[in-house]
Amino acid sequence: MSRRDETPPSWDPVWEEIYAGGQENRYPWDAVVSFLFRYRPRDLTPEQTKVLEMGCGTAPNLWFAAREGFQVSGIDGSKAAITRAQQRFEEDGLGGDLRVGDFTSLPFAADEFHLAIDRAALSTCGLESARLAIAEAHRVLRPGGVFFCNPYSHRHPSRTGGRLGDDGLTMDISAGSLVGAGQICFYGRGTLLGQFPNTQWRVLALSHMEVEPITGDTETGVAEWRLVAEKI
Repeated sequence: MSRRDETPPSWDPVWEEIYAGGQENRYPWDAVVSFLFRYRPRDLTPEQTKVLEMGCGTAPNLWFAAREGFQVSGIDGSKAAITRAQQRFEEDGLGGDLRVGDFTSLPFAADEFHLAIDRAALSTCGLESARLAIAEAHRVLRPGGVFFCNPYSHRHPSRTGGRLGDDGLTMDISAGSLVGAGQICFYGRGTLLGQFPNTQWRVLALSHMEVEPITGDTETGVAEWRLVAEKI
């Protein structure tokens, strides 16, 4: 789906269509599982630890975290995604604060969370909206709180299959695993680190992950960043 104008929204409405059409990821991403257990505060139990996911979709990551005892909150622009996430939490007897909203203006108090997660959600908006969202993550994290940011890389195979739009976005992607995903912002190292000013964040870890299929389905190639930053 193409955007209907050239003004980048803070999230792409295509995701409402995708989730309303029945897409549901049921299980957590491995990188998020590793992040939660590596960076959770050691002086607190999971039950005392508050986790926020920005752009949580149907909330498989938060479903896992809630099962492990964490206090979880999530926000997504898709009403269909949040409705399904709330239903699943209720079916499984889990607690969570799951809301429809915009991650560039979080409806949460300052210094509320110990951990925050972005699992490729910030890749669905332009650089300015991502900057605002990261500033909001900084606001709602406690001092010493840790943010996991997992955007798509400029080396992703889908990057060359679209046209360049405004504010760093690639539009109308016609190749690779992100066909149908709407507008996507692909990050180079400098662009990503530029979103985390060293007066506000301390980068604890940065890695680049790339999968190049050798045999089989060549449309499954991916490239992404995994950045972990601590609020100063």
